[in-house]
Amino acid sequence: MDVFLWIVQAILAAMFAMSGLGKLLWSKDKLAAKYPWTHTFSQAAVRSIGVTELLGTIGLIVPAATGIAPVLTPIAATGLAIMMVLAGALHVRRKEPSGLMPTAVLLVLCALVAWGRFGPYSW
Repeated sequence: MDVFLWIVQAILAAMFAMSGLGKLLWSKDKLAAKYPWTHTFSQAAVRSIGVTELLGTIGLIVPAATGIAPVLTPIAATGLAIMMVLAGALHVRRKEPSGLMPTAVLLVLCALVAWGRFGPYSW
């Protein structure tokens, strides 16, 4: 199960890193083509979401890999899961059903890592 959790963590880290970097580096107009919800938020808010995703990415991998404060890994997964719940609520409110499936998949994977690392497969 530990190997499976590492694989899921790596997939989540890659997904959130790509998303977070895009939100940090691209202009709001360029992001609007991929993320229609960005019209609702300021550039600073979108960038702060990107920073949060990047911090979550670091939290998914670094503490567990180094063995320094490994409890931060499930905390990071929980934080990312909360972000996905909020993202899902935003998609429902904006009536964007196309955004719900990827958000739900990421939510389930984050919850799986949090459960596995907090619970039976913790360090």
